[in-house]
Amino acid sequence: MLRLGILPEGHIYPKEERPIRDLLRKRGHLVKLRTSLIISLKNIISRNCGTEIKVNDVKALKEDRVSYLLESNEDLYLAGQISKETIDYLTRKIREIEAVVEDRIELKEPYSHLKTIPGVGKILALTIMLETGPVKRFEKVGNYASYCRKVSSKWTSNEKSKGKGNKKNGNRYLAWAFSEAAEIARRHDENVRRFYNRKLQKSNFMVAHSALSHKLARAAYYIMKDGVPFMPEKLFA
Repeated sequence: MLRLGILPEGHIYPKEERPIRDLLRKRGHLVKLRTSLIISLKNIISRNCGTEIKVNDVKALKEDRVSYLLESNEDLYLAGQISKETIDYLTRKIREIEAVVEDRIELKEPYSHLKTIPGVGKILALTIMLETGPVKRFEKVGNYASYCRKVSSKWTSNEKSKGKGNKKNGNRYLAWAFSEAAEIARRHDENVRRFYNRKLQKSNFMVAHSALSHKLARAAYYIMKDGVPFMPEKLFA
């Protein structure tokens, strides 16, 4: 297998960088926990108060903009108060991790231009850098997109579906990072929004979101490989 060049190779991540990478993974875990609590609390308020509350109001630390909505019922008030206190606790811990990570590690070359990608801030850029490792280990952009779980695992023959591959292959943290970047970019970048809307008209929001996150993963590959900033005219031409 080695002589024929068909022996699969694994990447051994540098030991000195594993702790900071795992710390960022812990941040992602806490973000998911907080998101589930926020959704639960919004549902409680929606069902019992007939009103919607903004996510930023739920996450506000300086003042409690939630509990007063449930004061009319003792049990609901307790549920809301506990949820809000847990959300606030997780928010503080997430910020604590972010402060430590930003203080200990900086974007290296050729990853320094990752923040020019729409929707990618410093934390997401560091996540992409640490989870990707040496970008040269990916021979083609398709290999990287597949590693990020942004390529369909569907098998076809004669235009007929013949099953699916293992969807868990690849790096789930990179899959999350580009999915998060796509959602942020869709809200704030006009070029990204136009691309997303074109896809949305032809399919549904999940397909459009997947197509956009796939585009951003491909852009990140060339940015890291060539050491150049993001070029929207090439991605959305």
